[in-house]
Amino acid sequence: MALLRQRGLQASDVRAVPAAAGGPKGLILNHIDRFLFGDWLKQSQHTVHLLGASIGAWRMAVGCTADPVQGFADLATGYIAQDYPHLPGKPPTSRDVSTQFAKSLAAAFAGRELSVLNHPRYRLHVFTSRGRHVLHRQGKLRTPMGYAGAYAANAISRKALGGWLERVVFSDPRDALPVPLSDFRSRAAALSAANLLSSIQASCSIPFWLDAVHDIPGAPRGAYWDGGITDYHLHLNYAAMTRGVVLYPHFQNSVIPGWLDKRLKRRHAATPALDNMVLLSPKPEWIKTLPNAKLPDRNDFKHYGDDLGGRIKAWTRAVDESKRLADELQEWLATGRGMEVMALV
Repeated sequence: MALLRQRGLQASDVRAVPAAAGGPKGLILNHIDRFLFGDWLKQSQHTVHLLGASIGAWRMAVGCTADPVQGFADLATGYIAQDYPHLPGKPPTSRDVSTQFAKSLAAAFAGRELSVLNHPRYRLHVFTSRGRHVLHRQGKLRTPMGYAGAYAANAISRKALGGWLERVVFSDPRDALPVPLSDFRSRAAALSAANLLSSIQASCSIPFWLDAVHDIPGAPRGAYWDGGITDYHLHLNYAAMTRGVVLYPHFQNSVIPGWLDKRLKRRHAATPALDNMVLLSPKPEWIKTLPNAKLPDRNDFKHYGDDLGGRIKAWTRAVDESKRLADELQEWLATGRGMEVMALV
């Protein structure tokens, strides 16, 4: 806060950019991503760590491409238009969704893995959740039983969730993640051309919506699911970084530790671990101007059902409206005007 009041935020201050899980909610950050990676962050020369879970991992990988502006535009277009084979009135199978999702990732990154991993300044870190014990493999009985146990354990304590799932972070081997992972059972694996796509797919594999990704090359064997389960909003100990600011474009003004913590309001509060974070989030009044007076979310698949055109229209308008967020951010960074700055609570 003192830094912002003294001279405002500069690209040279930013050492890390987290990107949350949240599925379609991440669409609302598309124009901010285009501005940050296509323009503003280019004003500095130092290393920046990009941390992502689920859709956030996909976004941060796009940020490492040669043309991130076009990459983010393509991400929005493809994500909005996603459709899967299914019987009328019934949801698609997790296998069909996983197959189609793999094709989308391949279209975005296949053949460009080394370009992403060799970015001169950015270091990518993909967060996944690896099953333990009964969740070590996916199965018709063991998966629901395992997640029932995980839910109950997490209700007791977040650390107890580690008995069922562990955080595995796939990181750029050139530089380690700049924050400690002592808050939760964790492992690290090196990102490579052989596992970039599979680690991002795993990070996006919502249980029961998509299939787990098994036995990712270069990582411990097992079933890997959505990184948002263990790290929904990446509430990590950023204050332990030796220098710099964490810039967090987000779709809400709270940083929830894990997906299973969504209803546990006591875990939503800010902590000293976030003292060096600048979090950007839309105001509730603006969100009410969007279609259905809310952010895009997975419930829209059920709400619109087979009305693919209706969902595409609503999500497209939401992304178009989100350009106002990027415009306001650009003005604030340039002049210090246009945005209200307050403490995170």
